[in-house]
Amino acid sequence: MTPLRIAVLLGGTSEERNVSLATGRAVLQALRGRGHEVTPVDPAVGAIRPEDEERYLGGAVGTDPPTLEELRIMGAAAPAALAELPELAGCDVAFLALHGGDGEDGSFQQMLDAARIRYTGSGVAGSAAAFDKRLSKELMVEAGIPTPGWTPRGLPAADVVAILGLPLVVKPSSGGSTVGLTIVRTAEQLPDAIRLAEQYDDDALCEEFIEGREVTVTVLEGEALPVVEIIPGNEIYDYESKYTPGKSTYICPAELSPDIAAELSRLAVVCFEALQQESYSRIDFRLKEDGTAWCLEANSLPGMTSTSLVPKAAAAAGIEFPDLCERIVVDALGSD
Repeated sequence: MTPLRIAVLLGGTSEERNVSLATGRAVLQALRGRGHEVTPVDPAVGAIRPEDEERYLGGAVGTDPPTLEELRIMGAAAPAALAELPELAGCDVAFLALHGGDGEDGSFQQMLDAARIRYTGSGVAGSAAAFDKRLSKELMVEAGIPTPGWTPRGLPAADVVAILGLPLVVKPSSGGSTVGLTIVRTAEQLPDAIRLAEQYDDDALCEEFIEGREVTVTVLEGEALPVVEIIPGNEIYDYESKYTPGKSTYICPAELSPDIAAELSRLAVVCFEALQQESYSRIDFRLKEDGTAWCLEANSLPGMTSTSLVPKAAAAAGIEFPDLCERIVVDALGSD
């Protein structure tokens, strides 16, 4: 294809900053390898100069997310860095490699829409719907998609346990990479779990725990890619298990009966449509022993790191990573 001028938005000021830097680095290399003129832009610092790229983008994700204090400092600098966004108008398209926060909740999408800059992934509505887990679950129920039960916001801890039973899951309603998530096994653990989740979002979502296999389905341009099963290195597929190479095991295509694989694919596409996802999205499930699938959430800007799930699913479908990145760019250019 004709070489394009592409800005890769990466980093940012959410707890998923390090993951976003890794995604951005992988996308940057893939698109440059195809001959495109690619500029990395970090909303926390602005456009990254070529001589600074190795310093900013050379690190690994690590086993822990940035501290809240680190995020606070970067957040204070972000307004000045955002002043550089109008410079993106000279690019043909912005590739959104941001995760969490303003990059995934629709805020950046709204800014780019206002500036008439084309960008990859879902639009404002789809980004907001996927990022807010409480809203996502309401939309899933309306669409007939099984999702774990949850309790209203602010319910007393005793009532939460009475309704959901134990164990249960507590996590920030907005966010990702399992940051702030706790599996609560005793009633005494619940208050601390809620306080932890509320460090990342003022809404702590309490949800039924589903025992089962961890599986995920990528939907690309409305079609499901092969199912990926994750066998985490820790008790749950937590931050360390996700981003430490070799920590977890991935099976793609997952070893499932044709009927179960087809049902997972069907539910993923229904979820993709119900949450107004565009271009590509990853839908996460728990698969119970009896074969029933429970949808956990959708990821409108899923990770594209060396251990990420979307590239694994694409590879199983015969789509190499550079082809996947270009396909996402082409889709963005073709949208109104």
